[in-house]
Amino acid sequence: MDTAGARVLVVDDDATSRRLLEVRLRALQCEVATATDGQEALAAIQQEVPALMLLDLQMPRMGGMELLRALRREGIDLPVIVITAHGSIETAVEAIKEGAYDFLPKPFDPKHLEIVIRKALERRQLAESNQLLRETLAARSPDILGNSPLFQRAIEVARKVAATNSTVLLLGESGTGKEVFAHAIHRWSPRKDRAFVVVNCVALSEQLLESELFGHEKGAFTGAHQAKKGKFEVAHGGSVFLDEIGDMPHGLQAKLLRVLQDHTFERVGGTRPIRADIRVIAATNRDLDTAVKDGRFREDLFYRLNVVRITLPPLRDRKEDLPVLVQHFVTRFVTETKKAIRGVTKEAVDLLVAQAWPGNIRELANVIERAVVLCGGDQIEPEDLALPGAVAPSLSSPLAIPVEVGEYRERIKEYKQAIIKAALRQAAGNQTKAAELLGLQRTYLVKLLRALKIRDQ
Repeated sequence: MDTAGARVLVVDDDATSRRLLEVRLRALQCEVATATDGQEALAAIQQEVPALMLLDLQMPRMGGMELLRALRREGIDLPVIVITAHGSIETAVEAIKEGAYDFLPKPFDPKHLEIVIRKALERRQLAESNQLLRETLAARSPDILGNSPLFQRAIEVARKVAATNSTVLLLGESGTGKEVFAHAIHRWSPRKDRAFVVVNCVALSEQLLESELFGHEKGAFTGAHQAKKGKFEVAHGGSVFLDEIGDMPHGLQAKLLRVLQDHTFERVGGTRPIRADIRVIAATNRDLDTAVKDGRFREDLFYRLNVVRITLPPLRDRKEDLPVLVQHFVTRFVTETKKAIRGVTKEAVDLLVAQAWPGNIRELANVIERAVVLCGGDQIEPEDLALPGAVAPSLSSPLAIPVEVGEYRERIKEYKQAIIKAALRQAAGNQTKAAELLGLQRTYLVKLLRALKIRDQ
């Protein structure tokens, strides 16, 4: 285990012991902080959680055992090695019950100390890596589907750039699959076993987005009760996908430029430079060339992002890919809904091919999901699609809404309510899952729930 750069907090009221431990830790290239009692240590941990803590038990004001209990109460998880001259088997067992990783009596063997420190840091790194991998796997990472020449050229460029650390700029209309490509580039890269972190640059206010990207120190702003790592710091060794980069506030663009230039940044309210080994993949449906000319997007940032540009074609320009995409979404939604649907009739496929698809693949996915939900037979028919040129949806469907003459907007509102309620039922009330089923951002689904006055299912 590489200990270089690991932040270790030494908590001991004995100045000689603190100096000795500090010398040993610096020999391992650790970054060392010290505290003389539990209260001082707790304040330091609330400012920034270290990678490891070496803890004496007998101290004034707040002893080591009290500190362990305080950490557990506050939900702060970090490996702790207890080092004390007042050791006994009973004390060791009690400390480990309170959350300590290991126990060393004074005087300690320096080699033994080094082994325990390396194992404790390795355990923490494995725990963080497992958490990041779980988050990465939890994110949707579907396969790239399509054989049209335009799409295949985009895939070829993506595979080539994936092997490098170059920044990638994904352009294309909304719903063309930019996030799918970003996932694929990460999956094809040497960073595939590390974190893939997604940040939506338009979903948060400027202050929240800054904190999300760079993290913040305790007290940096109202509500910052303890220090927090940002996405750049969390994604160290992996990839960061900046979605909707064209909508990033101008004030944050200069800070992002520095990250791209030298891979360093400071947390909000902090002064300590933090280095992050990350690959940045950015995406937008905006015309960045025009935005640069109009002064809405920094020219220097644009050139840093525009190292390898991949433009994804709209669905209307790759109609030959529609059958395979339709089958993919039918299989997916049939599996999720557990309905006995074998496929799509030729008439329904022809109707799908005839559409313009302004919402691209996202719109297609929504249409197919709705068709699967509405379908009452073993094949999806044109009337199940609810598209122009199709007959009205079957009224025998559980979601069917009586087609009465009435105010158009009210009928549309009722249909939206029915679709969203169905998605919430399928997702067992989980709004994040329901948003994924509908192809929507969770924040937008929440807005719809409020606007349509839909209570959680």
